Amino acid sequence: MAIHLRTPLTLSDITQLHAGDLVYLSGTIITARDRAHDRILHVPEIPFDLENAVIYHCGPIMERIDGSWKVIAAGPTTSSRLNQETAELLKRFDVHAVIGKGGMPITDAMRDRCVYLAYTGGCAVVAADHIDSVLDVYWTDLGMAEAVWAFDVHDFGPLIVGIDAHGRNLFSEVKKRAEKRLAMIL
Repeated sequence: MAIHLRTPLTLSDITQLHAGDLVYLSGTIITARDRAHDRILHVPEIPFDLENAVIYHCGPIMERIDGSWKVIAAGPTTSSRLNQETAELLKRFDVHAVIGKGGMPITDAMRDRCVYLAYTGGCAVVAADHIDSVLDVYWTDLGMAEAVWAFDVHDFGPLIVGIDAHGRNLFSEVKKRAEKRLAMIL
């Protein structure tokens, strides 16, 4: 059964989720990649609200048409390279969900405060189809892919809860099972 949630997310929203659940989001999501995370953590004030927010690890391809932004592609980027920054960001802000691909080994940092929602790589055009509009863009000096984009989304997904707020991490579980099977073969 799919769970449909609307942002901003509450703690009640995320604590109902369990690893393996299928989720669709509607509302506002904010993109952030490497340089945006670095800036968020090193400036005294940010121009957007991360209270109960959803951060999407994404570097979208955008096109300007008649003065408005159109999303051409918005697939997930690999989250693991943002492990340290995301753990620190979760300490400072009430971000309740992170969307990306590949998982993150920061289960303890997410416990009781955040979930990791895995989006299938290669689905950039599908993702763009579920973005209704661009609400705003921040820090364009970082470049198109690294700028922070605020998107209004509808039934954004399918997303799989890869790490839940209860401490379960599907990525770690799969890795352990694979290591165990490999040890049995060798």
